Amino acid sequence: MAAKDLRYALRTLSRSPGFTLTALFTIALGIGASTAIFSVVNAVLLKSLPYAEPERLVLLWGDLRNRNVRDFPTAPGDYNDIRAAGTQFQSLAAVSTFRQTLTAEGQPPEQIWGAQVTTNFLSLLGLRVIKGRDFVPDDGTPQPPPPTTQNAGQPGTARPPAVQPPAPPPLPRNVILAHGFWKRRYGGDSSIVGKSIRLGNGTAQVIGVLQPGAELLWPPNADIQRVPDVWDAMRVNFDSGSRINVFLRVVGRLRPGATLGAAQAQMDQLSADLRQRFPIKQSSGFSIRLEPMQKDLVAEVRPALLALMGAVAFVLLIACANVANLLLVRAAQRDRELVVRVALGGSQWALVRQMMSESLLLAGSGAALGLLLSMLGIRLLKVLGPRDLPRLDTVGIDLAVLGFTIGAALVSALIFGIVPAVRASRPDAAEVLRTSGRSAALRAGRRLRNAVVVAEVALSFVLLIGSGLMFRSFLAIVQTNPGFDPKGVLTFTLQNPGMRGRDEVQAFWGQVNDRLKAIPGVTAVTNGAPLPLDGQESTLRYGTAEALADPNRYAQGQAFFVQPNYFEVLRTRLLSGRVFTDADRPQPQPPPQAGVPVDSAPKLGGVVIIDERLAAKVFPGQPAVGKRLLARLGGPTPDWYDVIGVVAHQRHTTLTGDDRESLYFPAPFAGIGRWAVRTSGDPEQLGNTVRTVLRQLGPNLAIAELQPMQVFVDRAIAPTRFALVLIGIFGIVAAILSAVGLYGVLSSVVRSRSAEIGVRAAFGAPRGKIFQLVIGQGLRLSALGIAVGLLGSLWLTQGMTKLLVGVKPIDPLTFSAMVVVFTAIAAAASWLPARRAAGLDPTVALREE
Repeated sequence: MAAKDLRYALRTLSRSPGFTLTALFTIALGIGASTAIFSVVNAVLLKSLPYAEPERLVLLWGDLRNRNVRDFPTAPGDYNDIRAAGTQFQSLAAVSTFRQTLTAEGQPPEQIWGAQVTTNFLSLLGLRVIKGRDFVPDDGTPQPPPPTTQNAGQPGTARPPAVQPPAPPPLPRNVILAHGFWKRRYGGDSSIVGKSIRLGNGTAQVIGVLQPGAELLWPPNADIQRVPDVWDAMRVNFDSGSRINVFLRVVGRLRPGATLGAAQAQMDQLSADLRQRFPIKQSSGFSIRLEPMQKDLVAEVRPALLALMGAVAFVLLIACANVANLLLVRAAQRDRELVVRVALGGSQWALVRQMMSESLLLAGSGAALGLLLSMLGIRLLKVLGPRDLPRLDTVGIDLAVLGFTIGAALVSALIFGIVPAVRASRPDAAEVLRTSGRSAALRAGRRLRNAVVVAEVALSFVLLIGSGLMFRSFLAIVQTNPGFDPKGVLTFTLQNPGMRGRDEVQAFWGQVNDRLKAIPGVTAVTNGAPLPLDGQESTLRYGTAEALADPNRYAQGQAFFVQPNYFEVLRTRLLSGRVFTDADRPQPQPPPQAGVPVDSAPKLGGVVIIDERLAAKVFPGQPAVGKRLLARLGGPTPDWYDVIGVVAHQRHTTLTGDDRESLYFPAPFAGIGRWAVRTSGDPEQLGNTVRTVLRQLGPNLAIAELQPMQVFVDRAIAPTRFALVLIGIFGIVAAILSAVGLYGVLSSVVRSRSAEIGVRAAFGAPRGKIFQLVIGQGLRLSALGIAVGLLGSLWLTQGMTKLLVGVKPIDPLTFSAMVVVFTAIAAAASWLPARRAAGLDPTVALREE
């Protein structure tokens, strides 16, 4: 394509500023929206994880198939077996994240996130230590066990007093600082390496600083903090590790040449062996499942992002169709010019080249403008994006996104430019010279323009159907009763590492409770571990007496540890029985004596409150209060718990699906988990007051995540709201573009039939009839497009199943409502051309023809 073609195209377009600006804005809108959404798809779905050879990384999950539990953490003993059996792995590592308090002289205490990792964890992922050193195997040497009492006497003889051997000194705790935390807390001072810092109730030596940008990209359900502040070497004895204390998240790197299938086969064999060795694993249906790390990370968000990418592709196609229609009308108006050029020796290829030059100029300029619009769109996406959307903060314009924009511009130029260019290159000279006037030119190619409008209507109607379905889903979520009232509740976490002993702990949390209640505007105070929808999850197995004979009858439930006034503060309805009192609080049990066997028979462990879902499942058609349940809270075997109450079901992990049934136990002391303060006004306005009051209670007190409880509900709604807003915006834009395209076609129809309309008016045709003629044509085109869109929607909306809540992909109400809405849009788009046609002066219309 010669430069002279581009220069001529530029001059031609500059002579039609109205057409050029309309086409540019339309293209920019389509390409800008497409680029913004692709930037998210690129960052979340397409970019490789920021680890060494991420394609060989896999996550290992535990599944309890008989209890419908997926993604279960791993116990240290099981991890040891996985390391021994997993010969398909080059290496395996484990991680667990937790909150702890950092204290230092001259600075306020701070709650920070820590990551306990096996010593090979950083090297497995390929994360570098830029100052100091990485962990070495000695950093993970297990702490020595506590000393046992020795007795020199023999059975049946008098025994001398017990001799307590000296306790071995604890091994040092070595930590590596995250780069961002090192910069923020220590100002990037390299001398911190080698020094000790105060973490929790002890000290830790800083041995290094991690590279910038290091993060833990685990799926949200893993409950792994994405950016820990401090990385801690895990001193756990895996050889004799617990089989019931599950807290590890395991990642593996496959050997070069190893396949996921071969590694899974090894884990299947190990799972079968563990089920044979441990009855609890047999009854729960325990198995180990492998998932590619990158695929698993985005499994939950992939359907939504692909749906959004499909929606924005529709918008781009509609924009291209609109510009194609504009070019077809413009080409029809230039028929005489093109015939003259052919008569003077111009070739068809030259005409095609000239028309495509104009299309490329429009597409290129529209893409440049669209790139600017996409930057604004990316900012909006970062604000609207849900918290569990991985790597949202890395979304931006990079080479891949620029390549997509250029490709979208070229494809758009081809889509909207090729048909007008080919048609314009073959003008019917005899027809053009035989007729005259604008109307005759516009009549040419009318069927093609009509077909383009039908396609626009069909595409935009599919988007409107998707918007309607998402709106119905959003309404269903908003109207879901979470089982508690989050309005007016302020929540936070609190740590005080200086406390020693149960009595001191209990007394201190009592002071916290009293001080919070004394704040004006505070009506009640409680705490629980966890609180509903706070992102934490704690499950246990429970069952009835039948489970003693058949362990397969155990089920998995959500466990909460709460204060006596918990249900009152959160306004969760008590359906029967009673709530906890201080007398229900569990008492500490003496440690088992050496040499005395532990009785494995269930004992009375205390009391429990269950939710209505568990009551209906376990005690259908009968009162649950007064019954007993087996539950394993901490010991190796379950104990009996008396059911004293039944409460309404609280949503604890999601608002969109069926939560697990819940069991509530009295908290062992007054301060546990997350605090909830009910206020008589706006909880956010009390935030500073609460912080000030708490700081007066002790120098080591650290408060974090001070926020209204409504935030938990908003987070649960965020993914659906994100999809709704974007698909809704695309649907509205598509409907507007389709309406503009329909308006343009009908306007050209009115111009092309102005003589006919003039004759009709001259012979006495009522204006209403002429108005109906044009409106009827617009509605017929729209009806055909809606019919095509309906057929497409029946197929395409099946891909939205995972996004919908409380509504099916084929919802008669939504489909009917969108037919009415789009018919109204079509009528509005047809009204102006119809009104213009009805108002034509016959003499003027005949003279223009």
